[in-house]
Amino acid sequence: MIAVHIENTQVSVKRKAAPKPKPGHALIRLLCGGICNTDIELLRGYYGFKGTPGHEFVGEVVESTDPRWTGKRVVGEINLACGQCDWCKRGLGRHCPERTVLGIVKHPGAFAEYLTLPEQNLREVPKNVPTEQAVFTEPIAAACEILDQVKIPQGAPVAVLGDGKLGLLIAQVLQAHGAEVHLYGRHRAKLEIAEQAGVRTAFSNKLPRAAYDYTVDATGSPEGLMSAAAMTRPRGTLILKSTVHGAVPLDAAPLIVNEITLVGSRCGRFEPALKLLRNGKIRPDRMIADQFPLSDAPLAFARAQERGILKVLLWR
Repeated sequence: MIAVHIENTQVSVKRKAAPKPKPGHALIRLLCGGICNTDIELLRGYYGFKGTPGHEFVGEVVESTDPRWTGKRVVGEINLACGQCDWCKRGLGRHCPERTVLGIVKHPGAFAEYLTLPEQNLREVPKNVPTEQAVFTEPIAAACEILDQVKIPQGAPVAVLGDGKLGLLIAQVLQAHGAEVHLYGRHRAKLEIAEQAGVRTAFSNKLPRAAYDYTVDATGSPEGLMSAAAMTRPRGTLILKSTVHGAVPLDAAPLIVNEITLVGSRCGRFEPALKLLRNGKIRPDRMIADQFPLSDAPLAFARAQERGILKVLLWR
């Protein structure tokens, strides 16, 4: 099979033997994968990564211990937990200290013709959801995680700072939840995608101060945290969605004086994301900027790193 390979800030396509699934694991034929900011950070040196990246994918099960999975179109939870520790017993395997992570930590990723995952990580894609929408399940789940962590009342004004891929999905998810979402960004074309979902938008060159009880930082920039904090009211909640490679400068004084609650937010459950897709509440395909065959992965990664580009897909 062919597989994408990252090493020393270079992307290549290599020929490798197809993986052999362990008991309880499935062999999955890739249908479609999505390049995300984490993949680009891995290319730039995050985690000292070397190997096959990719964790946003849709595939077809070709071999499994449980024959009921065979032939199913699936997505997969990316954290492979031990199943035995206290975190796993609490249903929080994505925080398992022994976990591996698909395409990120010690488990070959999805940007290959075939990949393996535990059957317990698989989720069947609803028949009415196109593959090019289902490939967004993982980042939509990350957006939905906010609602598992923070009780945001219906109709509550929420600021989302950042109009990149994740910021757009967060704005749409919170809007579908019933919040009054205000998305702040820098790119007219990206803001228009959010407006199509009924989200109010504004340019981020002039941000309001102390205006929101709930603020989400999805800028992906070191400066985003303090900008979002300045937008948050005293005793408000600031949800941190930006994963920045490197140190982030932080002036803690205004956070302490204003008694702002900081909530780190990462991966989420796939079930709410698939429900939103099945019910047509989210239309992520509007965010697709370009598509390439897997064999053209170097071109796809170059395209994904161009300024202003949203989602780039890889097709088997």
